[in-house]
Amino acid sequence: MSRTSSDDRHRAVEQRLRERFLHGLAGDQIEYEAFLRELSGHLRGYLRKRLSGLPDEIEDLVQETLIAVHSRRDTYDAGQPLTAWVHAIARYKIVDLLRSWGPRARASEVFDEESDVFGAVDNEAALARRDVGRLLARLPERQRLPIVQTRLEGLSVAEAAEASGMSESAVKVGVHRGLKALAGMIRGKR
Repeated sequence: MSRTSSDDRHRAVEQRLRERFLHGLAGDQIEYEAFLRELSGHLRGYLRKRLSGLPDEIEDLVQETLIAVHSRRDTYDAGQPLTAWVHAIARYKIVDLLRSWGPRARASEVFDEESDVFGAVDNEAALARRDVGRLLARLPERQRLPIVQTRLEGLSVAEAAEASGMSESAVKVGVHRGLKALAGMIRGKR
């Protein structure tokens, strides 16, 4: 699938979900139920990519995210992309899951699709991923999110801007400042 057709598909999904959500906010129960059904499918895909090693947790997180979307629906800014708002809620639910596991939980185990296969052989790489995850967690979201999206998830600046609701220049600045801050942390300046 070409980048353009993929972008068009993402825009169409965003527009359809946003319209259904806004109609639901205006009192249209049928559109709101359709929004929740469609959103649950998208959330499953989103969470499967991030929690491939934890299939039992996905459905719980889908339901918790849907409940959070419903309970926080009045906080949505209609001028911002809906999917970025929903993904932020889903990310917080993932963080809540990690916190519930206690201090021994490591984000690298949750997000690393190959941790079971290569964990014992490549312990140094696993430790490096854990350390990078900890450093990224110390960054403000306006720096962390653009780095994760462009450097780790492989999105273009334009795609990251659309997904996060930030401008392209804000994504570029976030990446630049975030990488500079990470370099300072690694050198021990922070």
